[in-house]
Amino acid sequence: MRFKLFLFIASMLISTVLQADTLDTQSPKRNNFSMMGALSDWDLHDLQDESWNAYAQATYISSWKNAFPARYSNLNGTPNSLSADAENGFTATFSAYMGLKGWQGAEFYIVPEMISEEPLSGLKGLGGSIQNFELQKNGTASATWYRARAFYRQSVSLGGVEQTVDSGPLQLAGSVNSRRAVFTAGNLSVVDIFDQNSYAGNLRQQFFNMAFMTHAAYDFAADARGYSWGLVGEFYFDDWAFRVGRFLTPKNPNDLPLDFRFFTFYGDQAELVHKHRLNGQAGAARLLVYRNRENAGRWSDAIAAYQSNPAQNATTCTGFSYDSNNASAPDLCWARQPTIKMGIGLNLEQALTDDIGVFFRGMVSDGQSEVYSYTSSDRSLSFGLSMTGLRWGRAQDGFGIGYAQSWISNQHAQYLNMGGIDGFIGDGKITVKPERVVDLYYKLHLMSSTWISVDYQHIANPAYNADRGPVDIFGCRAHFEF
Repeated sequence: MRFKLFLFIASMLISTVLQADTLDTQSPKRNNFSMMGALSDWDLHDLQDESWNAYAQATYISSWKNAFPARYSNLNGTPNSLSADAENGFTATFSAYMGLKGWQGAEFYIVPEMISEEPLSGLKGLGGSIQNFELQKNGTASATWYRARAFYRQSVSLGGVEQTVDSGPLQLAGSVNSRRAVFTAGNLSVVDIFDQNSYAGNLRQQFFNMAFMTHAAYDFAADARGYSWGLVGEFYFDDWAFRVGRFLTPKNPNDLPLDFRFFTFYGDQAELVHKHRLNGQAGAARLLVYRNRENAGRWSDAIAAYQSNPAQNATTCTGFSYDSNNASAPDLCWARQPTIKMGIGLNLEQALTDDIGVFFRGMVSDGQSEVYSYTSSDRSLSFGLSMTGLRWGRAQDGFGIGYAQSWISNQHAQYLNMGGIDGFIGDGKITVKPERVVDLYYKLHLMSSTWISVDYQHIANPAYNADRGPVDIFGCRAHFEF
């Protein structure tokens, strides 16, 4: 019912403003409908050299899936299967971005945020291809407000060419030098800084599936909402950039409270970036490595604990567990101890024309221990194409098609085949295949601050299990910027 009402409102908007930007054949990056833009027009704010700014966004995503074939679900009391029945879910988010300039090179940002959500199957049953990137591991249908970000950024000029910085969320307009050092400290998301991509990263305007937000196998340190506290140092030298950062991990995997023992448990990452031009078009290559130290369970240790003593099973855990009712299955709670997890990934983007760009990501993690903060993937790749509507006179519209695939390690598969579960998946047994998704979307610009998007996803081998699926998921997104 909620989605039918949403479609009715959307259709009315489309019918009245379909021609709103047919004359807009310029670049899709605009800032002419925002509080900052309006204040600038009234000579109350300098949009080229800001001492402060404020932006906001609101996004509503509705997802629904058809029933799909499955040889079994939640076998022997294992609770993490994607429901084989038709169902729908939604997310609604609101974020306010506020920035303030301090002394020379200093900037301060704070972002209050709200989420209301109802995930498909309780956010269980998909590995590296969760269909809605906005979903959080502890969200409810009731609106929850929290502080998403509160951080300090300091830039130190080292010379080079002066570059213009446009006004935007988490970005004060002004100028920077192409050679500079930047220090960031506070509460934010790792992927606010690391693993950026022009064509697959800002999913409130691009793809819906989480596989395209960052590497699915990038188990970056974050609480259940995707945020953490940390320190990042960056060095820019013309077309090159190098950054390194350390962030806090949660006390328990996929949980909200963070562990503030900064030198005991942490997530480290380093990234080397090179920007270039190919046939006159912009591109970039990014090499990312991460190393986490967490109180995590290794798949092989959980299996060994159960095999040596079947009483140490999924129903007898006294510590943190995922509440499985399968008494014949191993459980990670019997194996958690300080553990190192590492991975390396490559991120490429390249503009082909002024309106078409392509992207690629690929990452390999060691696959020895449980997912602690992100998806259940041990290896992942994604690639695709994104384009604007410039060719048909609607530069603010957008279209994209992407393919993503992820794998699990042999030890991970053995653990699942014995009935074990991790934070997202576990059907009771498994016939192992890579999980694959095709994501296709079209974004329609209704007016200066409003977009409506439709999306189709085809997911094969959900939870890396060839005995279940494929699954078709349809989505619609309303996105507003202020």
